[in-house]
Amino acid sequence: MILAQLAHFASHAAANSLALFQEDQTVSFSPLGLWANMGWLARAVAIILFIESIWSLAVMIDRYMYFRAARKQSREFAPKVAGALKERKLEEAIKIADRSKKSHLAEVVTSGLQEFRASAGAATQETIESSSRALERAEAIVHAKLKRGLAVLATIGATAPFVGLFGTVVGILHAFQQIATQKTSGIGAVAGGIAEALVTTAFGLLVAIPAVMAFNYFTGRVEAFDVEMDNSSSELIDYFIKQSHQR
Repeated sequence: MILAQLAHFASHAAANSLALFQEDQTVSFSPLGLWANMGWLARAVAIILFIESIWSLAVMIDRYMYFRAARKQSREFAPKVAGALKERKLEEAIKIADRSKKSHLAEVVTSGLQEFRASAGAATQETIESSSRALERAEAIVHAKLKRGLAVLATIGATAPFVGLFGTVVGILHAFQQIATQKTSGIGAVAGGIAEALVTTAFGLLVAIPAVMAFNYFTGRVEAFDVEMDNSSSELIDYFIKQSHQR
């Protein structure tokens, strides 16, 4: 009698294990399989994260190309304009600055030189002060151009993990819904929901981490450009002051 009950229990356990294994076999962990297993809310989360990733990548590429061009043209511009000003060739210096359209230094220096030229090149106190204000305005404008798009990276870096966390909650709820629907607590019933939760979490982190790293990197570059513009403005004002002393 006891042996018969043990045999029946063993056969029942084996049948449950086989059913559980068969349930597990139906869960696909490929990208397409995970997408097919996701609910509409989790798919919406994945689409939002995908859009954020493309947007942040576009900003990274744009800022990298812009900063690279600004650095390259500024290195070529600085010695040329310094030589022209040393020889007191104001018009030549302005032409050199106009040819360096993507240089942050050229854009700032041009505004100061044009303001100085507007006063017929007379290095008076009023001219120096107006040129200084023109340089400050140009620095503010160029600074805003340099920071364009960085707020997007900061926003994506801050929100993407929480969007992924929302997807995690949705996936867990999906798992419990499957348990209630299938009337079973086997791993096959919750595998899809758990996979959905983990994928959205990982996707959120994958989007956020590069965005935060890129934001910190580009912010450092902007600060370095600001220092260069401040130094160039100060040197140009010093040049105007020396010109006033040589009248």
